[in-house]
Amino acid sequence: MKALTPTGRADATVGFAEVEQPRPGPGEALVKVEAFSVNRGETFQLEAPGPGWRPGKDIAGLVVQAAADGSGPGVCRRVVGHPPAGGWAEYVCVPTTSLAEIPDELDSVRAAALPLAGLTALRLLRTAGALAGRRVLLTGASGGVGHYVTELAAAAGAELTAVTASPERGRRLAELGAAEVVHELAAARGPYDLVLESTGGPNLPLALARLARRGTLIWFGQASRTPATLDFFGFFAGPESATLRHFHYADSDVPDGADLATLVRLVGEGRLTPEIGRVAPWAETAAVLTDLRERRIRGKAVLTLA
Repeated sequence: MKALTPTGRADATVGFAEVEQPRPGPGEALVKVEAFSVNRGETFQLEAPGPGWRPGKDIAGLVVQAAADGSGPGVCRRVVGHPPAGGWAEYVCVPTTSLAEIPDELDSVRAAALPLAGLTALRLLRTAGALAGRRVLLTGASGGVGHYVTELAAAAGAELTAVTASPERGRRLAELGAAEVVHELAAARGPYDLVLESTGGPNLPLALARLARRGTLIWFGQASRTPATLDFFGFFAGPESATLRHFHYADSDVPDGADLATLVRLVGEGRLTPEIGRVAPWAETAAVLTDLRERRIRGKAVLTLA
């Protein structure tokens, strides 16, 4: 089969190769991929790919071989999936615990935009707890996770301030329910009961300083790729006795498939909106990755195989 594999080159980080079609294990289904989306973490990994690694964690498609152990969707069922890797290909094996069926009303492009960003947003807000009436600050809000978090948090009753450098994306975040949009963290007016921080670097201490006494900051990313430095005594200037919590979306007691089913249901009910920045045939993947690196694409980039 055809698959996109890392090239190790900076100008075109992936290229097509002929690889062996994967053989599913007992608890895996073989899925014919119809669309996949790109995650920021995958673009980082492509800069220094490990031996044998192939990108692809967000896919939608059709089950062509059901799991041998009888679990999961049957043959010819349309699914959204979150494989550990290898989804930028014609076929991929996906654990049935990481699959959810999708209805005819949900096309593969929108479904493929759900997995990693949607799982992160859903589990991040589950970690945060009750949101009604709480003041929430969200940094790095212009990405896929930020849009999902904004829409879900606003619907849950949070008063959310979104930080995004893009006025265009800011307008969309306001439409999704953000109470306030600011274009730099220094403009955010605290204190906030909850801070959701995804940029790291110098923004982490700035965000922490806007936290209310005994508030909570959940650190779920480091998009700046710059380490953060915190001053213990800085807590006494504002967020005294605050909680700083690390978050990783994969550390969940709920299987991916169950949470994917929840995301699919929310989309069907009109309560969650996949934000698609570009749709292109997978032959253009290398060019799309370049545009993502140069920030010419806002929202999810989805590649189609059909």
